[in-house]
Amino acid sequence: MSLDSSTLLLFALVAVALLFDFLNGLHDAANSIATIVSTRVLSPQYAVLWAAFFNFIAFTVFGLHVAQTVGKGIIQPGIVSDAVIFGALGGAITWNVATWMLGIPSSSSHALIGGLVGAGIAKGGLQPVVWSGVIKTALGIVVSPAVGFALALLMVLLVSWLFVRSRPAMADQTFRKLQFVSASLYSLGHGGNDAQKTMGVIAVLLYAHGKLNGEFHVPLWVVLSCQSAMALGTLFGGWRIVHTMGSRITRLSPQQGFCAETGGALTLFLATNLGVPVSTTHTITGAIIGVGAARRVSAVRWNVATSIVWAWVITMPIAAVMGALFYFLARGAHLMLS
Repeated sequence: MSLDSSTLLLFALVAVALLFDFLNGLHDAANSIATIVSTRVLSPQYAVLWAAFFNFIAFTVFGLHVAQTVGKGIIQPGIVSDAVIFGALGGAITWNVATWMLGIPSSSSHALIGGLVGAGIAKGGLQPVVWSGVIKTALGIVVSPAVGFALALLMVLLVSWLFVRSRPAMADQTFRKLQFVSASLYSLGHGGNDAQKTMGVIAVLLYAHGKLNGEFHVPLWVVLSCQSAMALGTLFGGWRIVHTMGSRITRLSPQQGFCAETGGALTLFLATNLGVPVSTTHTITGAIIGVGAARRVSAVRWNVATSIVWAWVITMPIAAVMGALFYFLARGAHLMLS
């Protein structure tokens, strides 16, 4: 049975969305493994296997609240077209590749949201934008690292009090083992929040093509495909960003790595259950800075942290501009072929 051009285009866009999800895992692998690698608890090769497994099984733990937010809470589903999705994905992928090559831990999540907003505005102006969802996402730029910072700082204070009478060697060995737990939790939170963003994009694309029966929902095959693509991307790692996250911001001990991962994981669990598409990059960076500052303020390389924050601030606007450009590129190509 031959496929019409609309169906072929749908397949192609789903493939591009899964490519973005793969790059998301590749780009954000550092978020899951930077601390456990920098403390030398696991080698990079084993760390990515560990993280990829928990990335994949995340869908068994969390609901699909974030996918719902991205699918219908950023721009109105009725405005979505093939060109809008192409614009959003094109803008997000371009920014992801650029920041990955430069070793900058920017947010894949906010790149996708920015691209979606930019492409939506390019098609329909400001009216189709769901500002409540955009504002909620933008607030995550400030809130998620702040919560990660606070929780990681509290974790440092708590474990310092609990292990105040322990021998340093015993405490070190204990936290090396506990880092397997904290890294698992963080990878679970990463897979739970980040993979759902691509699920939302694919689901709204299927909705626009009339391929979803009944109300807007995320089919199981979309869930499994997105979790698999992200896990595969994580397997390939993101070593340049691992270096930035794991050692350039501050030096970490196993105890600090455990505190950073646990504080970050708790933040992601909360955000995912609330349906807020936060950045795992922002969250773990805030947590790492929190444990570094708990030791002493000068332990944090604030010039590195400041440059990372600037990358956070500009990600959504630049991705939005790129999303609009890719939308117009798609529209122009469509008109030429018509």
